[in-house]
Amino acid sequence: MQSSPYILSRNNVSVIMLKVALALVPAIAVHVWLFGPAILISLTLASVSALGLEAVALAMRGRSVAAGLADGSALVTAWLLALSIPSIAPWWLILVGVFFAIIVAKHVYGGIGNNIFNPAMVGYAVLIVSFPVPMTHWAAPLSLAGQTLDMRDAIGYIFGQHLPDTWGVDAISSATPLDTLRTQLKLHHSVDVIRHMPVFGHFGGTGSEYVALAYLAGGLYLLADRIITWHIPLALLGTLTVVSGLFWLADPTHFAPPAFHLLTGGSLLAAFFIATDPVTAATTPRGKLIYAAGIALLIYFIRVFGAYPDGVAFGVLLMNIAVPLIDGWTQPKPYGHKESAT
Repeated sequence: MQSSPYILSRNNVSVIMLKVALALVPAIAVHVWLFGPAILISLTLASVSALGLEAVALAMRGRSVAAGLADGSALVTAWLLALSIPSIAPWWLILVGVFFAIIVAKHVYGGIGNNIFNPAMVGYAVLIVSFPVPMTHWAAPLSLAGQTLDMRDAIGYIFGQHLPDTWGVDAISSATPLDTLRTQLKLHHSVDVIRHMPVFGHFGGTGSEYVALAYLAGGLYLLADRIITWHIPLALLGTLTVVSGLFWLADPTHFAPPAFHLLTGGSLLAAFFIATDPVTAATTPRGKLIYAAGIALLIYFIRVFGAYPDGVAFGVLLMNIAVPLIDGWTQPKPYGHKESAT
């Protein structure tokens, strides 16, 4: 007969990954509503390629393919990568990103539980460094787009870069709010003037802030179901709010307010779905706070002073390197242990 201190939980890896995927569904639905169905093609292509590469890697390593695919980790990695890159990215860009995420970042290190870098962010970092031009072609919000890509047109563009003769790339793509802010600041426009341009909505970009709020809703579900703890989301978003708020208060002409940084780019996606990866994140309570605060600082300084408009991937990967050191510094003392007298 089993009793305390045994803890019974119905959450295994497969269940956790399924719940993470379900938590992403609201953001995907909002994305389709505001930006069109191209994201569904990207998600499908990323999912199929990730599962295929996962199966090949498992077979080559002599591991159970069925068990490896059933844990759902490859599928979640594929979704996070697809949601981080432009939905109208060409098919080969998605395949390259998935290859580096699944094969290089995950299986080269020994598979799930052994990788030290977040696989989805490795794939993203490779793409943004190697192919910066296609990584800047984001789908324009339907409210601003000169043309609307239906499912058929989206398939033609993603797989063949083909558009109707009367269309151009500018008709279906636009700069992100972060890109626009950086560009317009270099042209000596003030933040207040920039935020009244058509690409901006109530908080960030026309549509992108609502996708961000959908990530928040999914993240709150993960918190309520205890799939993740509060430490990383709170520390990341709190630190980002504080540092952006200080710069904004010091010079509101050249620095955007905290709401802009929270509701644009990948801030909320990172806070609830990327930085919380249980394999590559810090594990101690204090360590999680330090880890997430470091990511937030890197996100802000890369956005504002770096070469890339968003710093989520680089912030996460750099702090992944520091996780062993952070965990070592923040390990709680064993129960009953006393420090030796000095």
